[in-house]
Amino acid sequence: MDKKVRVRFAPSPTGGLHLGGVRTVLYNYLFAKKHGGDFVLRIEDTDQTRYVPGAEDYILNCLEWCGLVPDESPKAGGPYAPYRQSERKPLYKQYALQLVEQGNAYYAFDTPEDLEKMRNDYKTEANPSPTYNHELRGKMRNSLTLPADEVKALIDAGTPYVIRIKMPENETVSFTDLIRGEVNFHTSQVDDKVLLKADGMPTYHLAVVVDDYLMKISHAFRGEEWLSSAPVHVLTWKYLGWYNEMPQWAHLPLILGPDGAKLSKRHGNKYGFPIFAMNWTDAKGDFTEGFRERGFLPEAFTNLLALMGWNPGNGQEILSLEEMISLFDLSRVHSAGAQFDFEKAKWFNHEWIKKSDATVLVKSVKPVLEEKGILINDEAYLAKVIDMVKERCTLLGDFYEQAAFFFTAPATIDTASILPKWNADKVAFFEAAIELFNNAANFNHIDLEAAFKALAAEKAIKIGELMMPLRIMLVGGKFGPGVFEIAEVIGKEETISRIQQGIKQLA
Repeated sequence: MDKKVRVRFAPSPTGGLHLGGVRTVLYNYLFAKKHGGDFVLRIEDTDQTRYVPGAEDYILNCLEWCGLVPDESPKAGGPYAPYRQSERKPLYKQYALQLVEQGNAYYAFDTPEDLEKMRNDYKTEANPSPTYNHELRGKMRNSLTLPADEVKALIDAGTPYVIRIKMPENETVSFTDLIRGEVNFHTSQVDDKVLLKADGMPTYHLAVVVDDYLMKISHAFRGEEWLSSAPVHVLTWKYLGWYNEMPQWAHLPLILGPDGAKLSKRHGNKYGFPIFAMNWTDAKGDFTEGFRERGFLPEAFTNLLALMGWNPGNGQEILSLEEMISLFDLSRVHSAGAQFDFEKAKWFNHEWIKKSDATVLVKSVKPVLEEKGILINDEAYLAKVIDMVKERCTLLGDFYEQAAFFFTAPATIDTASILPKWNADKVAFFEAAIELFNNAANFNHIDLEAAFKALAAEKAIKIGELMMPLRIMLVGGKFGPGVFEIAEVIGKEETISRIQQGIKQLA
């Protein structure tokens, strides 16, 4: 690659960060880091009517949680600041006016009523949704149909106007997409998009070209829903004289819901899984749960997203960010949509919990337990517990159920599972076991198990009839790691206390 790789993610601060958005960030990030380039975050807030306070901070927080921190952003700054389009507003008008002067764009003075009338008057069975295009622009109120002196008078009088691109009538616009190969569009199928709005703000179509040019963006990755806008952007690059500087495009496949339609909030509500990276409450107060709060590790989240549309080619599924960077290759990104499978997503999380070092998991598990009222004073003890139970945990929330008994004795125990075979001999056995444990010189699981089994043999009681009651007394139910390992970790006093309480509850 001759010029430095510079990629950008350019979200609108209007809502939560969807799976597809995070995957776009991830592919940008992997490509930039693979090629020693820069990853830029640019906030496209030109549509002030849809701006949601707090959304920009939310986007930055999501990227930080995912470990995909931009090299340049509104927060970090950088050589091409500002990185918010609203703060770049004075930049854009000159380019829109240049296009008008060249004859590639024009002033349009149509009111909302005029546009509504157009949509009604020119509606046909063949064309139920007429658009402002090469066929209809000659019938509208714009600088192509009005005399030059009238246009000047309207502008001088402060009449609101927009600037629209003038799409050529009969041309083919082509470009090479890094995922799809050669893509062709016929200009007769594309309407005259607004480039500059009446408030002086650019639309996405103008701003994305100007900013990508000024910020020296080399590659532009975005969702395939933007493919239909590509001819407007390619022609804008060409008309502004920047065609040779145009980034290489890659339109990423859609992420699909279980029913094969584009993944949306509707799927999340229907199937009960998150679709946003983190919790989000929209302007109307509607709450949507995020992957972070559902109990996903960021490593698992980025790993599962990477493989939704890309294949590393070596059969490996569990990949760290460093491994993804070294293996990432655009030629292995599919053009077909990728279906989201929540069960598979949970599998990734389970694998990451199992492979993560317990001391690293402490920072994620500690808040889960503390939220449930278990205060953690000893992080080394928590790490030891995590190591014992992590194989049984799929989501971070599972650590409460699997580990709470290491910190507090169960309030009630599953006596119903013990009572059918509970008798005086068993009571005598556990009273003897208390004595045995109390006198144990080394309170470790190997010695405890040997002594317990020897006592069972001496009392002529089958070991299988004693293990479950012991587990339930210590844990509360029929789950958890090795029962003697549990005893060793909770210690002599606590083990004895729980057996005593168990005998009382069974009496």
